[in-house]
Amino acid sequence: MAKKEETPEPAEKPEGETPVEEEVSAEKPESETPAEKEVTAEQPEVVQESPGSKEIDKDARLWAMICHLSALAGLVVPVVGCIVGPLVIWQIKKDEFPFVDEQGKEAVNFQISMLLYAFAGSVACLITCVGAVLVPVVLGVVSIFDFIFMLIAAVKANDGYHYRYPLTIRFIK
Repeated sequence: MAKKEETPEPAEKPEGETPVEEEVSAEKPESETPAEKEVTAEQPEVVQESPGSKEIDKDARLWAMICHLSALAGLVVPVVGCIVGPLVIWQIKKDEFPFVDEQGKEAVNFQISMLLYAFAGSVACLITCVGAVLVPVVLGVVSIFDFIFMLIAAVKANDGYHYRYPLTIRFIK
């Protein structure tokens, strides 16, 4: 008959004592300097902030984001609402926050540019033989482009970045 080998069970230790093996593994290596021990012991987990957010006031970032998102007023008041929304926010807050002044100009210029591109594309479709078939396609493409870049600008402004829209004609400088 084969004899079963029995492993000895560890002896129970009273509460508060830790096994010797755990004590050894819990110790830090002696190669660390006292300064390193202080930094690692007291330093909480670092949260990375965006580079632009430290220099720009939180209220300025919020109003710049609202200025970009106010172009959604074009959904309520078609054609002019997308320009009037950013224009109103920009005019109200431009003297209070320089960042809102800059981003407000960007938002208004972009919305005017998108309106012109939609109008020019629609007129070009009506002049050609294709006619009214492509007008909704042109308006849809310009609207999607407008919406995507408006959201990107709002997020960047909220993070404190100086965002510049692509394909924007700078009417207001």
